[in-house]
Amino acid sequence: MRKPLAFVLTATLALCATLAQAQEAPLRIVVGYAPGGSTDRVARIVADKLGSKLGTPVIVENKTGAGGRLSAQAVKAAPANQPTLLLANPAVMLVAPLVFPDAGYDPERDFRPVSHVNSYEFGVAVASAVPVKELPHLMAWLRANPDKANFGVPATGSLPHFFGLMVGDAAKVRAEVVGYRGSAPLLNDLLGGQVPVAFDTFDTLLPQHEAGKIRILAVSGAKRSALDGKIPTFKESGLDLAATGWNTFFAPMGMPKAQAERLAGLIHEVMKDPDTQRKFVTAKMEPVVATMAQTEAMLKAYRAQWAPVVQRSGFKP
Repeated sequence: MRKPLAFVLTATLALCATLAQAQEAPLRIVVGYAPGGSTDRVARIVADKLGSKLGTPVIVENKTGAGGRLSAQAVKAAPANQPTLLLANPAVMLVAPLVFPDAGYDPERDFRPVSHVNSYEFGVAVASAVPVKELPHLMAWLRANPDKANFGVPATGSLPHFFGLMVGDAAKVRAEVVGYRGSAPLLNDLLGGQVPVAFDTFDTLLPQHEAGKIRILAVSGAKRSALDGKIPTFKESGLDLAATGWNTFFAPMGMPKAQAERLAGLIHEVMKDPDTQRKFVTAKMEPVVATMAQTEAMLKAYRAQWAPVVQRSGFKP
């Protein structure tokens, strides 16, 4: 039996309205750290450009706590009709699932890589009151003052956390690693002298170093950073440590693949934009232009390199 024309028209209009509403729904970018840190700054630069390409608002939401794991749990559970991306780093998408008995998500089963947008190095810095100017001096100071081996890191279980543990081991002191809810509160305590030593992304530490408020002693790259060639690497300073990190967009598996691919293409366009590149460089960050396939390949190689390191460390939260 044929359905009345009015019924068909009503159903069609309702479907069109639903699709239009879905297209107009704001895109959320969830960040697991407090405003002001490097991951947050990356999110806001991309969000500003992405909104104009989508024609809809792009909202950056800071969901802090549990070293970034709460942000991944929230995005995993995002409703399919609420477009949501996670901007995450190795702490959330590599380390946490390996060291926590139940992180609340599986990075490969629950998420689809969308776009790698930023790479960075790590640095170790000391507060102005700490009387050292080079990494070997810090090692000697820690051995002489083992009660002051308190290392601040932007998140528990992050790669800076592992750098702190390795530096403590090299100095033969028992390091007390203090995890924060992002770089901004860590920097506040480092500047205020509440924590004497900090391990964080190089770009986050550099502005305060340049202002003379803290001292960066070493950087984690294979060679000195183009941002400040006067700061030696860990290897040059006598410690065989090297690593880089990344910020990458991930979509929950609940998001249709076609929608994730469209967002990947738009973010790729955003990252190619000379103005976006300029904003990253001005913020002392290294932009990356990568397709969805290139992002997947990078993550596969990174996991192959670092998962065994994390597992061998025996680290338990």
